[in-house]
Amino acid sequence: MNLTNLLAGFSPRALGRPTMGTLLLVACLLPACHPDRSAGTSEDATDTPTSGHVGISVDETFAPILESQVDTFQKLYPDAHLKVSYQPEDNVFLDLLNDKVKAIVVARELNAEEQATLKKQDMLPITTRVGIDGLAIVLHPSNPDTLLTVAQLRSIFSGQMAQWNQVSGQKKLGAINVVFDANRSSTSRFVRDSVLRGDKLTPKAFAAESNPKLLDYVASHPDAIGVVGVNWISDADDPNVRKFRRNVRVASITSRPNPKKDDYIQPDQVYLAPKSQEILKKYPELQNYPLQRTLYCINREARPGLGSGFVSFVAGQKGQLIFQKSGLMPANMPARIVTTNKRQ
Repeated sequence: MNLTNLLAGFSPRALGRPTMGTLLLVACLLPACHPDRSAGTSEDATDTPTSGHVGISVDETFAPILESQVDTFQKLYPDAHLKVSYQPEDNVFLDLLNDKVKAIVVARELNAEEQATLKKQDMLPITTRVGIDGLAIVLHPSNPDTLLTVAQLRSIFSGQMAQWNQVSGQKKLGAINVVFDANRSSTSRFVRDSVLRGDKLTPKAFAAESNPKLLDYVASHPDAIGVVGVNWISDADDPNVRKFRRNVRVASITSRPNPKKDDYIQPDQVYLAPKSQEILKKYPELQNYPLQRTLYCINREARPGLGSGFVSFVAGQKGQLIFQKSGLMPANMPARIVTTNKRQ
């Protein structure tokens, strides 16, 4: 897939952010600025919003979608060289706090302690919402328990449900084998914060070291249940995604009490799109996917450099179209709900 051709003809204006032209103009008005000598920048070079070298750190659970963003940005701007590091969430924030990188892509905003650390450095970071992702629950193809409630997930991840026959009464499988992508990852943190809500994660859960290894593990272990970012299984044009989808099953989830079969939903775009209570009341067939999360770009640059230019691109029209094409939900493009009459 050639995303550069796909996006040709669209304006690079960032929705709700400075345009690339504005960033370039501001950069030209700052001739007295000293060269930026942070990580990824050569000693004698000064980067601009579309050229130079800069370090960026990314939560590794977003590797597929950010690889597309980086590849397209560098094709559009050949003089831009992004040194991108894909790491667990904790390491990504440490890179930002220690000034190893100028921008990060993560699944949460800065907490109070992190804000205080940057304030001591006289840094005023800018946080930009760029997309909406979710966590997909993946199972072995032979697992019959593909309809799960959030309450059941809470019991599974806490260890209260340790056997598959406790989930649906079927005795085909034995002990539940919980697997995450990596230690200190954003997926395990999200499960602790948003699913367990203070309860401890089962000590039997383990990390597979990466999302591809997790998907391969689940594909070969009938008793396994894994948690991955939706972008690992959402882009149907990606051959790796097609391979993963052939080898695992994605569970349907609901947060509704006493659910019917139609209440269980997949992490598709229509459910990742945040919907107001007014919309949900008007269209009761719709839901918000229970395990959705927001992607943020956090930039600590004190001037309009290459880090700012990349964030503007991701938050702008071209970057948002990449999110849309990949099966995720853009944060800065309006969602439209189309309803059709059921056939009689």
